[in-house]
Amino acid sequence: MKILAVDSSGLVASIAIVEDDNLIAEYTVNYKKTHSQTLLPMLDEIVKMTETDLNAIDAIAVAKGPGSFTGLRIGSATVKGLGLALDKPVIGIPTVEGLAMNLYGVESLVCPLMDARRNQVYTGIYRFREDELLVVKDQLAVGIEEIIDALNLFGEQVIFLGDGVPVYRDIIEQKMAVTYTYAPAHVNKQRASALAVRAMEYWKLGQYTSADAFEPEYLRLSQAERERMEKMKKDAG
Repeated sequence: MKILAVDSSGLVASIAIVEDDNLIAEYTVNYKKTHSQTLLPMLDEIVKMTETDLNAIDAIAVAKGPGSFTGLRIGSATVKGLGLALDKPVIGIPTVEGLAMNLYGVESLVCPLMDARRNQVYTGIYRFREDELLVVKDQLAVGIEEIIDALNLFGEQVIFLGDGVPVYRDIIEQKMAVTYTYAPAHVNKQRASALAVRAMEYWKLGQYTSADAFEPEYLRLSQAERERMEKMKKDAG
């Protein structure tokens, strides 16, 4: 099973090729460039470096959301275009699950935090049991204090990761009543290789779609859409 994985859901752009239990290549960038500038050149580079024939891949995995609206749209357009051109299925992975896979095998509860602004995060709660990632609380958009309250109720050690950690670190340290730690730099942001590994589980369950049918999942309206709705309410009032 050979999977090409793409993640542009957050600040990081990441592309990987994974075949069975072997990571062939991974290219991850966390720098001040837009994904529209980086994603296709990164893909081109790893394909050249590994002499990969994209027709030989079985499926394309992508972080389907939540996350940056622009990033998700760029990732979706890239994957849909590739899938249509190569006639390959698309495996959409919930972004927060993909993040949780970075910490495969830890004994703590895993809580990814993606900054959704306005004191909100895209988050979820996960644990590993033997070889399986278990969804304790499915991904959602929620206030940072609300997810902390939920974690405190479990009474278990927690490990945090994601770009929301530095944004809300002060609140975490003020409000957490249980033991917690932070994931180190090499696993605390999106990695396409983790997405690819998760995608293999989805593939076994038949959870994939055609490139034409794939759509990202935003979980909430974009800022522009929220502002438009607020304006419509004011105009109506």
